[in-house]
Amino acid sequence: MDTNQEIALTQLRKSVEKLGSSTESYGEKTLMRFLIARSMDPEKAAKMFVQWKKWRAEICPLGYIPDSEVSDELAAEKVYLQGLTKKGHPVLIVKVNKHFASKDQVQFKKFVVHLLDKTIASSFKGREIGNEKLIGILDLQNITYSNVDARGLITGFQFLQAYYPERLAACYLLNMPQFFVTVWRFVCRFLEKTTQEKIRIVTNEEQKEEVIREVGEDVLPEEYGGRAKLVLLQDVAVIGEFAIRCCTK
Repeated sequence: MDTNQEIALTQLRKSVEKLGSSTESYGEKTLMRFLIARSMDPEKAAKMFVQWKKWRAEICPLGYIPDSEVSDELAAEKVYLQGLTKKGHPVLIVKVNKHFASKDQVQFKKFVVHLLDKTIASSFKGREIGNEKLIGILDLQNITYSNVDARGLITGFQFLQAYYPERLAACYLLNMPQFFVTVWRFVCRFLEKTTQEKIRIVTNEEQKEEVIREVGEDVLPEEYGGRAKLVLLQDVAVIGEFAIRCCTK
C-alpha cells in the first residue's frame, strides 16, 4: 500500500467517526473497496461505508440471510454456485428462464443478499480477506417475455454498486435474444459506468472462448464449454454461518 492510500484510509476512518460510526474490526482491504468505488475520495467513501453498515443492520440483523427466509426463491432452482477460478473468484450462474418477477419484493431483495453473501463466502480460505471478487454469468437461453424482470436486474446490480463495492470482477451475459436488447438498454441507464465496463455480452465463439479461459474448464459447466456439473446454490456448503457473517466485516 502506497503513502497516498494510507493517507486516504486514515482520512476515511476519521470521516466515518465524524458521521457517528466506526471502522473498528474492518480491515484495510475492506475499507479500500469503498475508497476505490468513490475514486479515492475519503468523505464520499465514508458516507458510502456508513450507509452500507446501516443497510446491513436493517436487511439482515442476524448478519446473514438464512435459507428459511428465501425459501420461495430457492425453490425455483435458478441460481448455481460453481467452484473458484484460477484467480480465486467464485462463479455464480443464474438461469434466467427459471426466474419470474417476484410478488414478494422483500424476499427477493433478501435473496439477492443471500446469494451474493454466500458466493463471496465460498471463496474464503479460513477467513475473509476483504477484497474477494466474484464472476457472474446470466444465461438468457430460452427466456420468454414472462421471464423478463427489469426491476429485478436493476435491484441486483444496484445492490452490487451500493452495498458490495468492488466485489464484481466480471459479469457475462450469454444467449441474449434480440427482444431482450431493448430491456438491457433500459437496465443500463441505472448502472454506473464502472459497473457497465465489467459486463460483457457474449455473442460469438471468440467471446465464448474468453469465458472458458477466464472461468476455467474445471469450473465452467459442460453446457458452456467446460467440464463441470451445475451445482445449485443451496447445495453448496460454506464455512457455516460464520463465513456469511464475515461478509459484514
